[in-house]
Amino acid sequence: MSDFAIIGVAGYIAPRHLQAIRDTGNNVVISMDPYDAVGRLDVYGFYNSSYFNDFAMFEREVDNLKYDGNPVHYLSVCSPNYLHDAHIRFGLKSGMNVICEKPILINPEHFDVLVQRENESGKKVNSILQLRLHPSIKELKSKIDNGPKNHIYNIELDYITSRGIWYQHAWKGDKSKSGGLVMNIGVHFFDMLIWIFGSVQKFSINNNNEKVVSGNLLLEKANVSWLLSIDKNNLPDSCKKTNKYTYRKIIIDGQEIEFSEGFTDLHTQSYQEILNGNGFTLQDALPSIDLVYKIRKSK
Repeated sequence: MSDFAIIGVAGYIAPRHLQAIRDTGNNVVISMDPYDAVGRLDVYGFYNSSYFNDFAMFEREVDNLKYDGNPVHYLSVCSPNYLHDAHIRFGLKSGMNVICEKPILINPEHFDVLVQRENESGKKVNSILQLRLHPSIKELKSKIDNGPKNHIYNIELDYITSRGIWYQHAWKGDKSKSGGLVMNIGVHFFDMLIWIFGSVQKFSINNNNEKVVSGNLLLEKANVSWLLSIDKNNLPDSCKKTNKYTYRKIIIDGQEIEFSEGFTDLHTQSYQEILNGNGFTLQDALPSIDLVYKIRKSK
């Protein structure tokens, strides 16, 4: 059994990490979030997790555990995007392996320093790139890898996940903190596309506002037309009629790939792979982060 610390335990994505830690047979011994609505720790059975709403007190307790001979093995980072870099560095400096929710960074200019800190620490940084573990996506990659070598695929990708007015007033609506809409909800889709269809050749943006971003992307093996939206008005009628608030679509050469289901346990699978020594690395995460950063900075 490994002992975990978690930063951002009150956040949106934290329950998937808590479930993954529990379902892989491990324990959360210490947690931190400035917002104290963290009763979900009990839901997942972590009744004995020390909790802090102040980072300095959390940092001190991690240090105390280390020097008392009970070092924490892993740090799960579920904090806002702009804090990931700092929290990863804290984990490495404190002697912990790190599991970080996407994106590892919102500015790729900090990548080389983070790699240096990882190498100096002797610990590992693991990125959650959960779509690479989705059965339909793995099957698609195998099909493309074994398909015609010179074929250029035509792809349509839509991802619509409805968000209310609150989104623009939270850190997620602040580009300096989230990396923008494309980074916050799109980076793992771009990672998936690059992983399957090869490196980025060029890109263009068609629409870019607070709720909708769309464009075109040329990869080694694909032309991609993509749309990301948090506007419920972009949902197809089929979703509106059934009160579904999330819609995912991938069409490849006119054939739709079904991947609307199968997302519930991808974090648990990610954790199991990490614990087995097969996690996704900083280097794995960089290409999609670099692309999204350039999209955000483009006019």
